Amino acid sequence: MKLTSKQRAYLKGLANSMDSIFQVGKASLTPEIIHAVDEALEKRELIKLSVLKNCFDDPNEIADIMAERSKSQVVQVIGKKIILYRPAKNNPKIQLPK
Repeated sequence: MKLTSKQRAYLKGLANSMDSIFQVGKASLTPEIIHAVDEALEKRELIKLSVLKNCFDDPNEIADIMAERSKSQVVQVIGKKIILYRPAKNNPKIQLPK
């Protein structure tokens, strides 16, 4: 499922007021953080992550790898903030515009 620009803009608006619930640090992407992100996406559908200054990996690469492994979509990467979206399998809460 590919997000349209209208859907991406809608999700950016929703994520604007959200706080980051995960931080990627020096260890970069570990199996534990990927599993935790996967669980959070199932519950919340839309999450925001922060890449800390001590992480030397590129935030865009981290976002792409995280999206691939969690089967989600990268909504946006701004600086060191990453927004991911994946509709819940049961009872999706976010209704995307067509």
